[in-house]
Amino acid sequence: MVMDVNEANVETNLDADTSCSAAPVGSRTARVRRSRRPAQQIRLLDLITGLAWIKITVLGVLLVLLFRNQVYRMVMLWVLDPNWSHGFLIPLFSLYFLHQRRERLARATFKSNWLGLPLMIFCIAGYLFSVYPLKMGYPQQLALLGVLLGMVLLCCGWQVVKITWLPVLYLFFAMPIPKRWYVAFTMPMRQWASEVAAVLLNLIPNLEAEARGVIIDGVYKGQPFDLNVAEACAGMRLMMAFFALGVAMAYLSDRPYWHRIVLLLSTFPIALFCNFTRVTITGVIYVLINEKLATGFFHTALGLLMLPVAFFLYWVIAEVLNRLYIEEHVPESA
Repeated sequence: MVMDVNEANVETNLDADTSCSAAPVGSRTARVRRSRRPAQQIRLLDLITGLAWIKITVLGVLLVLLFRNQVYRMVMLWVLDPNWSHGFLIPLFSLYFLHQRRERLARATFKSNWLGLPLMIFCIAGYLFSVYPLKMGYPQQLALLGVLLGMVLLCCGWQVVKITWLPVLYLFFAMPIPKRWYVAFTMPMRQWASEVAAVLLNLIPNLEAEARGVIIDGVYKGQPFDLNVAEACAGMRLMMAFFALGVAMAYLSDRPYWHRIVLLLSTFPIALFCNFTRVTITGVIYVLINEKLATGFFHTALGLLMLPVAFFLYWVIAEVLNRLYIEEHVPESA
């Protein structure tokens, strides 16, 4: 994250004007977004000198030593809990965000800012206070983000912080929330899923179903059955993974801010829709086909099949937003 700019080896061009102007299309008016001219090929590694690598190594080792317990717990949770298995991908996305901003980093002025030091001290103090007397693990994870952001501010300055704040704070999506919060979030989602599934199951001839909390009681051709919308079916895994994906899709492309807000807000209904669909299909398989197919490997596979559905819905929304703009290629100056 700490970088020294070698201006003798890196040459960049200013971005083209990206302002929006109105232009008629047929009988209606569409907004026009100017596209950037092709960026000069600059590798992120070209911006890091030998001295910068030494700084990165030293500060990285100190950071890991200070937060080694929290890092170990997070990684083990990624390994053992399928609800947080997407945590391995989040640091890779952060590195990709940095790579996408390499042109801006090449133009930035790297200058130490001592305001980063009190930020680091404050976050470390909060970390120690959460260890004892609070004995709470989640603030310790958040303190890691604060210290990392303070390190960037201290060593690189405000210009670099403005460019790298998203890659740093994006690591938040890899940090598991407390178990009690997880249960509090998933319980309403389990109840909503059971209610929606019960309504849809009632559309099947000779089948009557009723939701009681997270339990679906029903009778099919005189045979009673009950389905439990378990915690694993609450859709929290899909929700957290797609919030992370929503942020990535919103900020990787050149979009107006209201486009990005729409993309982020669409994550919640998409995740709910996919979860309702999964629970309903599971109920249909359990009642009409075979109980064994609604559990174990088949149940997990059904959840994975919802991922392409969610991707498709997200793509549809992005395409609708894209068609509100027409790309206008601006030729490079001679």
